[in-house]
Amino acid sequence: MSSSDFKTLVQRFYALQEERVEAYKLFNEGHEAYLRTGPHYDFDHYQQLVHEITKGFSGISKEMLQIKEQLDQDLDRSDLAEHIDQLQGKEKVKLELTAKLQLAKQTAQDHPDDQGCQEKVQEIRQDIVKNQQALSEILQDFKYDSEEPE
Repeated sequence: MSSSDFKTLVQRFYALQEERVEAYKLFNEGHEAYLRTGPHYDFDHYQQLVHEITKGFSGISKEMLQIKEQLDQDLDRSDLAEHIDQLQGKEKVKLELTAKLQLAKQTAQDHPDDQGCQEKVQEIRQDIVKNQQALSEILQDFKYDSEEPE
């Protein structure tokens, strides 16, 4: 593979990360719309959204793994492949935390007098912030390492 192939892979990596950002935005907006349908929630519509978002995340992950393999096997850039591996792990955690947060927000909405529900929402939000910081560090490392000469 040539240096232009390398640049194309790196550009695709960043494009996939942008797709993830957009998918999370849609996921969160969809959940907010779902919460507004309470107390008789429109679960069918929300379930369809979750299905579509999950399908999108799965496609992004598969393509990320292909990029990782190409970087590692074809370009001998195990450093970048390792960053992608770490990123994938943190993205999985982010999705799990996002789902937990959505459930906690619904529970808090359904039980407004239960302070424990509000505290759970805040606790999960803090976990998401910590995970996002870790993601940012991995992306920064990827950027730095991908700009180094091979």
